Amino acid sequence: MIRHILFWLVVFATNIIQGITGFAGTILAMPPSILLVGYDTAKPILNVLGILAGLFVFVTQARHVNWKEFGKVVAVMTVGILGGFGIKALLHGDMSVLYILLGLFVIGLAIHGLWTIYHPKEETEPKSGALRTAENYALLLSSGVVHGIFVSGGPLLIAYLSRVLREKTTFRATISTVWIVLNSIILVDDLRTGLWTMPLLKEQLIVLPFFFAGMLLGSKLYHRMNQATFVKLTYVLLFISGAILLFK
Repeated sequence: MIRHILFWLVVFATNIIQGITGFAGTILAMPPSILLVGYDTAKPILNVLGILAGLFVFVTQARHVNWKEFGKVVAVMTVGILGGFGIKALLHGDMSVLYILLGLFVIGLAIHGLWTIYHPKEETEPKSGALRTAENYALLLSSGVVHGIFVSGGPLLIAYLSRVLREKTTFRATISTVWIVLNSIILVDDLRTGLWTMPLLKEQLIVLPFFFAGMLLGSKLYHRMNQATFVKLTYVLLFISGAILLFK
């Protein structure tokens, strides 16, 4: 029982950070959640929470969605998600491999994030259109693969969308709408593979108040606290959680 209580608190705490920084809620929650309640519980529950978070933004900001970019992202990432399903099916018999992959990904993300904070990128010669296009599609495909396995493709998608959507409201509305669709695809696959049982549904219902409380508190703290400090803290926590996962 103590593991489930800790899982609920993880959801609460990580969604406070999500509300403050605007990112990292799921990927920060995933490593400790897997350790506490297992992949087959953590992944589907966090996936549904992602749908709910996306719906909240979409209902209030649907008119700001960039539908052209939305269609492109969904089409390319869906291919990656299907690839992620295939990789997951191949490795599901050995969960330690999945844990190592997620741990390495999270640590790499944390190191990259901290590096960019303390070593801002200098202006360089613009890349050719073909090279930039190839990079963009690689980011989207990779994001889809990671999302299909761990529901944690957000950082890679952010890397792409931040290049093409400069206006903050459009960015937030578009990425939230993307998660509604892509997480719904993952939900269908979770239903197909039999992950959703009555105990899992009960766990989902129990965790909802912790999710909403975290999001609400985070949105209130957003206006009172230094966001840059919390972004740095988020990357440090990502590094620690990734390292713990590697040595599970």
